[in-house]
Amino acid sequence: MPASADFGTAEVRRAPDAPPLVKADDLPPARHFIGGEFVEAMSESCTDVVDPCSEEILVQIPEGTAEDVDRAVASAAAAKDDWARLVPKARSELLHAIADRLAEHTELLVALESANTGKPIRVAQDDIAGTIDTFRFMAGALRATTSLAAGDYIENHLSLIRREPIGLVGVVTPWNYPLLMAAWKIAPILAAGNTLVIKPSEQTPLTTLKFAELVGDLVPSGVLNVVTGLGPAVGARLAEHPDVDMVALTGSVNSGRAVARTAAETLKRVHLELGGKAPVVVFPDADLAAVASTLRVAGYWNSGQECGAACRVLVHESVAGEFVERLVDEVRGLVVGEPLAGEDVEIGPLVSKAHFDRVRAYLERARNEGARAAVGGEALGGPGYFVAPTVLVGVREGAEISREEVFGPVVTVETFRDEDEAVRRANEVPFGLSASVWTENGRRSHDMAARLDAGTVWVNAHLVLANEVPWGGFKGSGYGRDLSIYALDDYSRTKHVMHNHGR
Repeated sequence: MPASADFGTAEVRRAPDAPPLVKADDLPPARHFIGGEFVEAMSESCTDVVDPCSEEILVQIPEGTAEDVDRAVASAAAAKDDWARLVPKARSELLHAIADRLAEHTELLVALESANTGKPIRVAQDDIAGTIDTFRFMAGALRATTSLAAGDYIENHLSLIRREPIGLVGVVTPWNYPLLMAAWKIAPILAAGNTLVIKPSEQTPLTTLKFAELVGDLVPSGVLNVVTGLGPAVGARLAEHPDVDMVALTGSVNSGRAVARTAAETLKRVHLELGGKAPVVVFPDADLAAVASTLRVAGYWNSGQECGAACRVLVHESVAGEFVERLVDEVRGLVVGEPLAGEDVEIGPLVSKAHFDRVRAYLERARNEGARAAVGGEALGGPGYFVAPTVLVGVREGAEISREEVFGPVVTVETFRDEDEAVRRANEVPFGLSASVWTENGRRSHDMAARLDAGTVWVNAHLVLANEVPWGGFKGSGYGRDLSIYALDDYSRTKHVMHNHGR
């Protein structure tokens, strides 16, 4: 049986006798992937990749330089014309082949992702399944794009609309969903006929490098390139490089601002999927049991390290007491532990010591501002970066904890009196990625969904995603859309061609 350590508010279930999730042979080469092969870095500087459960170093990866980026960009630039000329059928078949290759190595990718991030196995399995489906969807979608019909819109002049690749895309991906977020970018970028250079998070690069290793023989040389390293060096160079036609980032608001500022110098396109602070608006007629059970997953999935997490509840004051009781009961039942400590483990560690300290600081400041932990509220004993699943009540309007993205297993509860107050409070945060409305009143649900300033609004659900529908935000959550045919639009450009056929 796995051992457990009791730290008062929750237990960290350990697996001291379990074999390592990954062996040395499972790790990808700790090098850049440029021009269809793994190459040595220009610098000897490295970053430690740390297991967040044990705090032990898994491997060291190179800190890329501007020169490394330049090599990768040159490789992608040399490949972009031939790749762009492929017909949709050819690109589609290659994306299907990528999906097949990933499916063949599902167990290995799950283990790598879990070892690098500390994710419970069930979360890592969902990530890899989503990655595979992303490539399958884009393989089909690229063959069925639509546009304005060709026709005469001016007398004797035939107008045609061409959909063309943008060219070369620089990509920066985050640490919370390393391979899935890479797939959300790589699949539509390749589908639309572009080449790319991707910088994975320096904290979680293993599955992106393994992806390059697994599919390197399928993708033409130079079409896919991976440069590891830090944002101020690698990310900044991608954003400023004159031969990069577009930069796409999933990350923090500060990272998005930096990329957008730098990209403005060369007027390149920018695609930003940034943070969130999703309000969960609960009306008196809502099914409170369903809300609480949904938030058990939607608020704490991936240890709350999720930009669409149901992290900020606004519940009508008349049912707040009952709702908090139900939510606390659900959260008390969450199983916290290491990936190999059981299939029922739901909550893993935070990704790094720095993020662990950041989340703890948010909790301490919230307590100082008068919030109270109905459950959780503190870090759990080490090793590892575990924080107890937390519900905070007594959160005052406008408090830091209710406005800023904590990105941890923390859900706040506030109350409201009427619909107008609920809308105002839900929209007052600087983010606009997602939200949910809970009510049995159909008219109210339509009205509220229209009034909430978020790119996705769920009704009587939360954090339900599909490749067929777009994902992206408003306001401080950025612009551009991942998933769906809208992503293909983002990574392509339209050209109007007009023929004078008058005789």
